[in-house]
Amino acid sequence: MAEQVPSRPPSRTVTRVAAAVVAAVLAGGAAACGPKDAGAAGGAGAAPKKGGTLTVLNSEPQTNFDPARLYTSGGGKVPTLVFRTLTTRKRADGAAGTQVVPDLATDTGRPSKNATVWTYTLKSGLAFEDGTPITSADVKYGIERSFAPELSGGAPYLRDWLVGGDSYQGPYKDTAKAGLRSIETPDERTLVFHLRKPEGQFPLLATQTQFAPVPRAKDTGTKYEEHPVSSGPYKVVSNTGDGERLVLARNPHWSEKSDDQRHAYPDTVNVVSGLDPAVINQRLATGAGADAAAVTTDTNLGPAELARIAGDPELKKRVGTGRFGYTTYLAFNPKVKPFDDPKVRQAIAYAVNRQSVVNAAGGSSLADPATTFLPNQKVFGYTPDDPFPAGKTGNPEKARELLREAGHGDGLTITLTHSTAKNFSTSPEVATAVQEALKKAGITVKLAGLEDNAYKEKVHGLKDEPGLFLGGWGADWPSGGPFLAPVFDGRQIVKDAANFNHAQLDDPAVNHEIDAINQLTDLTAAAERWGALDRTIGRRALSVPLFHPVYKRLYGKDVKNVVISDWDGVLDISQVAVK
Repeated sequence: MAEQVPSRPPSRTVTRVAAAVVAAVLAGGAAACGPKDAGAAGGAGAAPKKGGTLTVLNSEPQTNFDPARLYTSGGGKVPTLVFRTLTTRKRADGAAGTQVVPDLATDTGRPSKNATVWTYTLKSGLAFEDGTPITSADVKYGIERSFAPELSGGAPYLRDWLVGGDSYQGPYKDTAKAGLRSIETPDERTLVFHLRKPEGQFPLLATQTQFAPVPRAKDTGTKYEEHPVSSGPYKVVSNTGDGERLVLARNPHWSEKSDDQRHAYPDTVNVVSGLDPAVINQRLATGAGADAAAVTTDTNLGPAELARIAGDPELKKRVGTGRFGYTTYLAFNPKVKPFDDPKVRQAIAYAVNRQSVVNAAGGSSLADPATTFLPNQKVFGYTPDDPFPAGKTGNPEKARELLREAGHGDGLTITLTHSTAKNFSTSPEVATAVQEALKKAGITVKLAGLEDNAYKEKVHGLKDEPGLFLGGWGADWPSGGPFLAPVFDGRQIVKDAANFNHAQLDDPAVNHEIDAINQLTDLTAAAERWGALDRTIGRRALSVPLFHPVYKRLYGKDVKNVVISDWDGVLDISQVAVK
């Protein structure tokens, strides 16, 4: 399973969150191939120039092309070309790209002393694609319409964070036209947000597309996605097949003077989706016609493709490598025997052969072994740690010793639930690797493979949650909060909907620490605290981290200025040039 959730109260967020990261992980990502590398691959290091047509070849259609319904956060995919937000990520490679920077706003926000009030000022001279000035009222309205039930699907945090957000139903049912009183617009350039609780990470939240301005007069409700009004460098010329084919052209009223993060080199962007991943990679490798100036934002290279590319020096130059913050792990439900015994959980942690699991996930080119729940990136608070050190191939003897102490000297039989889908993290191959490793420690593992939808329903249903299953978690933004809070905050246990606190942990000390960290507006200090909390929770053996994915992506031979950050691991098409 692949989930991606932030720190927030539970129930309303989880379904779309899960889907968001399922897509992210199925697609993979790439990072750390910088502009200089891309210049060499795309034409003797020539400086990027404006002009030409960029083609985007994707497997998943860009459905719901409405800022209220999109589940994106400061990344480099297609929406960032059309929708600007209060803040965004810094458009830089690798770790440098995990920083939050101003976008429509003059800064990343000014918090009150306790971080419950955040104030933003819009830059001057901002305009929509028709030349109409962008005002604070447009940003406020864009946020408000994201609360409408008919426009659901976007990031859920504002519903939980804003005062009155839990009961607001959007502007279409707001007959009094009162709007959300927790968002004030004292003048045309100022927004003031009032939160229910301290949230030091509000600038990271403000990268979500729900913060894109929408002019009330141009809002067409559920049809808005057909022609959303652009605040970014490109406008939608056509949207056919519910995002399967998008054609974007320059927005003449966008100015690079007010946007130092996007370059908008190509004249036109053609997005073609619904393609088979193998076809995408073949077209990018061949580079015939328009495919020479093509990229993908959702299709990863697999082991077989990487093996073929390894023998071709020219293709090797066109592979970006990097990471999106994500962890695949074994999830325990301590309410189910024998997983109520910490020694049994520890024994499984010692028995796991991470090398075999990595091999099952595609090999070391596509996965790093994990011993921490937090991804192996500093911005999350990652600190190297291994509470149950078993080396690369496991320690079956230590596992047997713990099993004897737990009263299972004659061995143990357990069931591991997984998905039958080829979804990288919870696949039959990964489950089989775990099964074979645990067998050496005297643990017989019965595999319970379920069709993906049935799998999700079972592992996230509190009443029917299995004792052991394969899980995965990815971040909505690069911070320890979206990793640890949804999974280990007891107040986010969901009884009547999708639950992601698999261990059903409700420890007042953990909950209190999460609240304390959320008050910090110093993100570096917060990261250190998230790392310490990760280590504390890790010693309780509530999960067994298995691996963090490594992403590989191919791009066309005429593509220049490739920038792929660790924020989302996606090639940033706002930076790409084809001339």
